[in-house]
Amino acid sequence: MADQDPVFQIQRVYLKEASLEQPNSPAILLQQEQPSVDIQLGVEAAPVAEGVYEVCVTATVTTKIEDKTVFLVEAKQAGIFEIRNLPQEQLGQIMGIACPQIVYPYLRGNVADLIQRGGFPPVHLSEINFQAMYEQQQMDAAGAPAGTLPQ
Repeated sequence: MADQDPVFQIQRVYLKEASLEQPNSPAILLQQEQPSVDIQLGVEAAPVAEGVYEVCVTATVTTKIEDKTVFLVEAKQAGIFEIRNLPQEQLGQIMGIACPQIVYPYLRGNVADLIQRGGFPPVHLSEINFQAMYEQQQMDAAGAPAGTLPQ
């Protein structure tokens, strides 16, 4: 009976990808205007082996002055999780909510560090409600109107 107990274990958390581009340096660095900042986040999950999954949280931070890019950071933080003996609907919630909540603080730190090492003030990614993000993705996938929960 112990073989059927639910299992959730973190195997590893790691920085899978990171890049920093400053395509308009050094001229853009002399600009005195405040840049606009755009932050895009994404979550993806894929099986690695039987009962083992990789969950990645990706951030793209783009700062611009007018139409010129000051810097662009893309980072993908990943975790490998052992998840066994859970119903399919719970598996989706674990990989869409719990796993990203574990991985995201590492991503936040790495993005802030990378930007600061590039010579800029750090950009701190805000806290994310992964449950709300997951529920919105489920509604979008189901084609439900905004504000309604899938049945």
